[in-house]
Amino acid sequence: MLRFRGVILAALFMLPAVVMRLSGMHAEPLVSLAIFGSAVVASSFLLAWAAEAAQMDISGGLAIAVLAFIAVLPEYAVDLYFAYTAGSDSTYTAYAAANMTGSNRLLMGVGWPFVVLLGLMVARREGNPMKALPVENGTRVELGFLLFAGIIAFIAPATAVISMPLAIVLLAWFGYYLYRVTRQEVEEPHLIGTAASIGALAPRVRRIMVTSMFLAAAVVILLSAKPFAESLVQSGQTLGIDEFLLVQWLAPLASEAPEFIVAIIFALRGNAQDGIATLISSKVNQWTLLVGSIPIAYWVGGGGAAGIPLDSRQVEEMLLTATQTLMGVAILLALRFPRWGAWALLALFAVQFAVTGTGGRLTLCVIYAVIALVMFVINRRHILPTLRAPFVGVDEASQTPLTPLAHS
Repeated sequence: MLRFRGVILAALFMLPAVVMRLSGMHAEPLVSLAIFGSAVVASSFLLAWAAEAAQMDISGGLAIAVLAFIAVLPEYAVDLYFAYTAGSDSTYTAYAAANMTGSNRLLMGVGWPFVVLLGLMVARREGNPMKALPVENGTRVELGFLLFAGIIAFIAPATAVISMPLAIVLLAWFGYYLYRVTRQEVEEPHLIGTAASIGALAPRVRRIMVTSMFLAAAVVILLSAKPFAESLVQSGQTLGIDEFLLVQWLAPLASEAPEFIVAIIFALRGNAQDGIATLISSKVNQWTLLVGSIPIAYWVGGGGAAGIPLDSRQVEEMLLTATQTLMGVAILLALRFPRWGAWALLALFAVQFAVTGTGGRLTLCVIYAVIALVMFVINRRHILPTLRAPFVGVDEASQTPLTPLAHS
């Protein structure tokens, strides 16, 4: 039983939320936030362990499709609730966009650099000091998808709306992404911790346990999404804290905690490449599937079919997220994540909390864009292979002849 103490602990944190939701009980906003927030975090861990262990039994293509959805279920449940509610209550419109931009910036501004810096630290302790973390060659496919999506996403701040046509394009792009990655060679999963304990079970027992964990976590997340989202807003009002900030940062942090922890464990065990690859794939999911799903949820909830509108603050937040995305891709074009790049992403993420207001956000956008432009110039010979990778694969894309500019 000690091998599965994580599963037992997660279940104990999930139970109060289930009891409270099914019984119709109500609590003060802060108590409700703690109960349902803990349930979302616990469910996220349960999903992460089950998803990793499931790779032992699910075939390559199906595994990627299923795991891509499972990994983002907690984040989507909360964000899509905000978008759906915004269809009938315009006050929730800003919350939907805030949760989406917050999750994306948190992933790239904290998750990516933290894993890289840990990986470099571990390598140095093992007698292999490096100035940059090498990234697997197959990651170029994800970078290509992210580069295209990053460019397309600028349409949203330019038009002040995440439109239905943009949503359809992003969802189609994500669908194509799944198609391409299912055609890649599937490697033996590297399981750690609780997931490894589950993976070591007899096949029949393992499948029953994994299925049960999936179902339990999904039910708890669906039960908790609405009260968790509402308690975020109410807690902000109760404490006199801008509820926008709680929605933008606390909710994504709760739902993405397991993914961050798994990536960090990989880095601490000397396998930072797998850790950063996981987070890059998650960024592709969020910048395509999540962004594309928001206008649809808004429309289903009673909003207009034209898309979900963005106020001036959300235009700035969307622009900030888009320029950060381009900077991250530009830094990684050479398939090496330099130490300075990790520190730059982390520092710029932290600065946004001190530099507030329209002027501060636009200044950060300019800084992100300038660094991205410089890195695109420095890594210019890698741009075309990256753009080609989603369509022809890594091997053929790497054979692209260099342009005369690249030889200079």
